[in-house]
Amino acid sequence: MTTAATPVTAPAAQTSSRSVVAAFVVMVVLLLIAPVFIYPLFLMKALCFALFACAFNLLLGYVGLLSFGHALYFGWASYVSAYAAKAWGFNPEFAILAGALTATVLGLIAGSLAIRRQGIYFAMITLALAQMMYFFAVQAPFTGGEDGIQAVPRGYLFGFINLNDPVNMYGLVLAIFLAGFLMIYRIIHSPFGEVLKAIRENETRAISLGYKTERYKLVAFVLSAGFAGLAGGTKAIVFQLASLTDVDWPMSGEVVLMALVGGLGTVFGPVVGAVVVVAMQNYLAQAGQWVLVIQGVIFVACVLLFRRGIVGELANRLRIKL
Repeated sequence: MTTAATPVTAPAAQTSSRSVVAAFVVMVVLLLIAPVFIYPLFLMKALCFALFACAFNLLLGYVGLLSFGHALYFGWASYVSAYAAKAWGFNPEFAILAGALTATVLGLIAGSLAIRRQGIYFAMITLALAQMMYFFAVQAPFTGGEDGIQAVPRGYLFGFINLNDPVNMYGLVLAIFLAGFLMIYRIIHSPFGEVLKAIRENETRAISLGYKTERYKLVAFVLSAGFAGLAGGTKAIVFQLASLTDVDWPMSGEVVLMALVGGLGTVFGPVVGAVVVVAMQNYLAQAGQWVLVIQGVIFVACVLLFRRGIVGELANRLRIKL
């Protein structure tokens, strides 16, 4: 049984595999030595958003489903993790897991409603559901309203590793990011992932081959929401804060921007895109409200000059897959 995916010759596949391994090794080495030269809190923020962008890319880049409401899973996982750590006294690993599980359940509910529609209708349903949950977050007593959940304790990982130490906290964030990245990579390159690509390329043909495409899309949606929740829960512990910013619609727009700038449908694109966007927010903060204008100009320039994204254009010129 074949799919709509384009066949790849053995030498080309081996070259691509070696390129991905080499790129992964370089990325890990850079992330290990980066705290020596760069402020660790900036790196942790970049890694959280990189995982968030990878989760979003799994849905849009490999299934072709544009969600305008992914802040729903990122933000509510942040709230649940923060509340679990502060009010219930959960250890950080259990607090983050609680946030990820909450996002997964929300993804199952929202996906079951949205997946029956396609195109702009799908996107608008995801946006509407996200905004509904945003207004719930404004009113719910445990979220703290506009103040959010503050002074979230980082606690002790496994009961004895003090996460108030920046080195320990960075190690945890890096481990979570790499684990999430590798799991997403495995999903993409599994038989399940090949079916997702076939659905993206030609859903009608996939249906004719006997695949129940709605089930595949729903599973992909839930997985994407779960990984987004893992990123959101981790961010809440890192910054010891969960706020309305995490669940508001601009957050959904930011993750779209990250994926597009880095390169949709590429493994490393969302990581690069997240680093670029977070760096702009950090180093252009002195520009005040002009940050959004500058981001818009850079976004337009990337769309015009790098239609495949930064990593996509690089991979295309080198004739490899990244």
